[in-house]
Amino acid sequence: MSLIRTVDNVAEIPISALAYIGDAIYEMQMRLHYLLPPRTAKQYHQLVVSQVRAEQQAQLLEKIDLTEFESDLVRRGRNAAGSAPRKVNPHIYQKATGFEALIGYLYLTDRDRLDQIFTQLISHIDPPSP
Repeated sequence: MSLIRTVDNVAEIPISALAYIGDAIYEMQMRLHYLLPPRTAKQYHQLVVSQVRAEQQAQLLEKIDLTEFESDLVRRGRNAAGSAPRKVNPHIYQKATGFEALIGYLYLTDRDRLDQIFTQLISHIDPPSP
């Protein structure tokens, strides 16, 4: 029995759930990105938080070359965004939710495309410093 769960019908998953999964996947990717060189736990945390903030996700979304389908998915994710935290502009929060929905969807359906997008994103993220 595999501990990794697969999803047979992604169309049945609410867009908000795709954003929920996408948030976790994106954070894990950023943790991996900053894994080397070794740092303190506080340094790891600060670097990762700087990348997973809604403002940064919204900016990175603008840097990705999206297909028409992906753009539609992002739009649906933006429209499904709940109320934004008080410290975040609602428009920024909606864009970040669309970004996360895209990441979640691609994680479940097309890992090769997700790798392409992460490659695009990494070129726009501050390189890890020693």
